[in-house]
Formats: sequence, structure tokens, C-alpha cells
Amino acid sequence: MARTIFFLLTLLTIFACTPKSGTSEKSEETKQQDAKMEWWRDARFGMFIHWGLYSVPAGEWEGREIPGISEWIMLRAGIPVKDYEQLAENFNPVKFDAEKWVLLAKNAGMKYIVITSKHHDGFAMFHSKASPYNIYDATPFKRDPLKELSDACKKHNIRLGFYYSQAQDWHEPGGTYSGIEKGTPHWDPTLKHDSLMNYIQQKALPQVKEILENYGGLDILWWDTPIAMTEEAAKLLQHEVDKYPNLITNNRLYRPWPGDFSTPEQYVPPTGLDYDWEVCMTMNTSWGYKWYDNNWKSAESLIHMLVDIASKGGNLLLNVGPTAEGIIPDSSAVRLEQIGNWMKQNGESVYGTSASPFFKLPWGRCTQRQENGNTILYLHVLNWPKDQVLKIPGLKAKIQDVYLLTNPKQKFAWKFENGNVLIHAPSVIFDPINTVIVVKTKGYLKITSNMPTLKDGKIELPAEFSDIHNPGYGIHAVLHGSGDKAVIKNWSDSRVQVEWMFNVSEPGIYKIESLMKTKAICGINIGVGEQNIKTEIQPSDDKFEVVLLGQIQISEPGNKVLNITPVKENWDEIEIKKIILSK
Repeated sequence: MARTIFFLLTLLTIFACTPKSGTSEKSEETKQQDAKMEWWRDARFGMFIHWGLYSVPAGEWEGREIPGISEWIMLRAGIPVKDYEQLAENFNPVKFDAEKWVLLAKNAGMKYIVITSKHHDGFAMFHSKASPYNIYDATPFKRDPLKELSDACKKHNIRLGFYYSQAQDWHEPGGTYSGIEKGTPHWDPTLKHDSLMNYIQQKALPQVKEILENYGGLDILWWDTPIAMTEEAAKLLQHEVDKYPNLITNNRLYRPWPGDFSTPEQYVPPTGLDYDWEVCMTMNTSWGYKWYDNNWKSAESLIHMLVDIASKGGNLLLNVGPTAEGIIPDSSAVRLEQIGNWMKQNGESVYGTSASPFFKLPWGRCTQRQENGNTILYLHVLNWPKDQVLKIPGLKAKIQDVYLLTNPKQKFAWKFENGNVLIHAPSVIFDPINTVIVVKTKGYLKITSNMPTLKDGKIELPAEFSDIHNPGYGIHAVLHGSGDKAVIKNWSDSRVQVEWMFNVSEPGIYKIESLMKTKAICGINIGVGEQNIKTEIQPSDDKFEVVLLGQIQISEPGNKVLNITPVKENWDEIEIKKIILSK
């Protein structure tokens, strides 16, 4: 699946989410789109399922562990088409139970499921008349698991979507593959090249018609990797989609087309986006089943991720990779059960909510909803302040009630002080993963943003206000501690990038310094807008020092983003407490 480059999305970030009065009347087209997307926006949480022939080798070929994600094994290992086809002879997932899968998703708090109907290997996981290369005709299974899944979803009121790889098809002469746009030949010389349009007309289009017509009405069609996709081919497929006005599609059919929602993959954008979006994320490293991939995220981190995404107005599509027997691995099932236990008590703070009205809340996240002209804030406390005082920065509102979501009888004392609301919590951690405190207010809110801005000639960017962009796979940098003690640590992977957003009220030349430490010489790139500087950091003998990074000119006032990226060929590890811009 194609990696979406995060900094392109940053250009479209929302710096303020507070509802505004006097907004213009929506067009009829916008109203129709809102009605179409309503259930999806309310859902917030879905299950992605990557299941196919690749679950048979499970990341291993001819005794070798093949690097990378398992569903790409045919390409990564250079497996000839005829050899890969033979996997179907041993694909007999007799332990597949559609109802069990659907109930696992439902009990986890998920509202919809998206499953691979055909991945890049070209093998259809449904009974297709367009190609015999499918689970019904080519395997001893002789069942249509997607039909069974569709029936189970209807029974349990779960929305259903199918993933379909429309361009990449490594099994077909006209299908595309990674490298085709650079003239790289297919790894199997026996596969003679044919035109993309022949493949689209003979296989992709008929199969898309099948999945749209034969499964009781899909809710989502999830395209993937438009490698070498042409507008002509895309129009053929889109013409079929247009027959289903309530069908929701993503942005991966043809690169210039936005679809109904965008798809950040394996990372969470730093703020909300000004269109619908859904993060697709693995629980470990691979999408498809890979028997030796034990790099599991904890249930706690997945709950935090779900809440983080909801607080920015997005959805989370969380992946499972079933085995060749048709079993969702226990490591996935246990985590889903733990997420479900939290959602059963706190789901109100996720479903149907909108993005946080605050810039940053160092102790956690916030979701909100409007009811009858009033606003309800859900404060997700991920890190309890040691002084047991929860500060809500810049909130101006008529507060009616403050209580614990899981126990409304548990009230909290609060007061206004210095333009903030302070909530006094007992010295009790009600939920070690995420405690949700409800703040009911009368009318709409007014928020004074706590985005860093010029004060006493300086703009201070603390570590706890940073946005850390970790790669989907590899070592992740983390934020350790809070307040003045917050530090960006474990930054050893040169692919990690860190950003801060800030406001400039006075243009001019700004000196950039950092309170940081490193044990070895490191090179970093610093960017603000179109300006970039490169500097080399000297070792600091394992202590934090103020380091001059350079200077940069900011010619216009407004919201800005400062980005730090490693110089890959000159990188070891650094820790940062804060960045200081001074005039």
C-alpha cells in the first residue's frame, strides 16, 4: 500500500476548530455529501482485514524470511506467477467463521469492516466469474467468505467495505506493479506485457461490477495504489461507482482525484484536516499475516491513537491479518477485546464527536459535541498532572457540570483563573489508560489559543507541543515526561521528523536555538516555510545545553510550522527539551 507523504497533508492542517457563527449557507451538493458521510463520520472506528494467498507463506519463502510486509511477498521474493498460483492448492481456511470475525469487531467498538477483495497478487477472495483465479474456483475451500461476511455484517448491523487493488495486479499481463513507471520489467519473464486498458476491461471492471452488485450493497469501496493508473481507466471504474450514490470511496483510485476521504497510512497527522480522513494502521508491522512479526503495539497505545485521531476529526481503520486457516491471531483478538472494554464505558466520547477546539492539551486530548445549542467537552486525560490540577487553556464558557464519564455522580470542583479553567481532581487515577472527564457548557465556546507566540522577544516551542512523525516501521521517537520536564527521546531513526506550530506576530530575522543534548556529532535540517538551514550539532557530554542552530527570516505574520529532519548520512541520536526563536 502506498505511503502518503505527511508533509503534503501538513499544508492543509486546521489551526482552529472552534465552531464559528455566521457561516455561509451550505450548497445543495455539500448537504448531500454531508448526508452521505454522516454515518462514517459518526463511526470513528473500523476494522481493516488483509487476507489472501499471502497468508499461506506468511512472510517466508523457500526457507527464507522475506523482509517487508507479507502481502507483498510475491514481489519482494520475486516469485514467478505459476509458482505463486500453487499456493491456492493449499489454501483451505476451514476455521474461517464470518460471524466470529464480525462479533470481534463489534465488541471492540468498531462500526464498520473493510476487507481485501483482491490485493496486488491478483487473487480474488470472492467467487468471481470474471477470473477463475479466486478462492472458490482455485482452492479446496469452495466457499465465498466475502458473501458470508456480508451476511454476518447485516445480521449484526456492521457496515461493510471492500478493498480492491484496481491497478496493481501482479498476476495479469496488463496489471501494473512497483517500478513499472520507471521501465522496470516484471520479475517473471514469462508474463508477457499487455495494455492496462485490456486488464481493466477484462478483469478489474467486471470484478468491480461483481462486488458492487452481488453483496447486498457495499458501504465503502477502498481503492489502493494507483500505480501507472490512467484517467481513461479510472473513468471506466468511476462510471460504475457513480451508479451507487451512497457508496463512499477513498482517494486512491487515480492520484489527482480526492475521493470522499483521504488515507494517511501508518501515521497520524499532527492536526485535523479540512476534509474527511481515515488513518489506516497495523497492530504490528505487516498488514497480512506474518508468523514471525511480533512487533505489537499495546492496547493502551491503540486506545490513545484512536482518541488522538478522533480529537482531530478523523477515523481509525485498525488492521488484522488472519492466518491461512481463517483465524484472527490471538495477539490481535486480545488487543481488540481490551479496546472494546474501554469503549463500552467511554464510547460516548468518541462516536459522533468532532475535533477538539484547543490547539494543544499537554495532558491529553479533547473531543466535543454540540447538543441543542450547547457544547459538551470530553477531556481525555492520558497523563495525570502531578499537582492533580487539570488546566484547560483559554476556555471561556458557561460551565454547567463537570463529572467522570463512567460515573456521573463523581463530580469535580473547578474554577476560572488567569484566563484558564482549572479542574481539581482527587488524587485518584480513575483509568490508567485514559480517564474521560465531561465538561458540560451552555452555548458555544470561546477559546483563546495557547499556540506559542512572541512573548518578551521570544517564541518558545516546548517538547510537549511537538508533533513527532515516526515511520510506519522502525524505531520510534517518543515524548517523555510533561511540562518543563518533557523531552523528545529515543530519536535514533533518521527517518523521524519533528514539527512545531507557532504564531508570528512580528516578522523579522529570528535566531533559532535549542535546549538539547547528543553524544555524537549529528546533522539536522531546519525548515520554516520555504526556508531551510542545515547545521551540525557537536556532542554535549551527555548534558542538556543551549545550542545555536542558525537564523531564519520570517517575512509575514501568521501561523507557521518549524520542521526538523535529520541529515541521514550524519545522524546518531539527539534529545530535545525545547526550541527557542528570538529576535
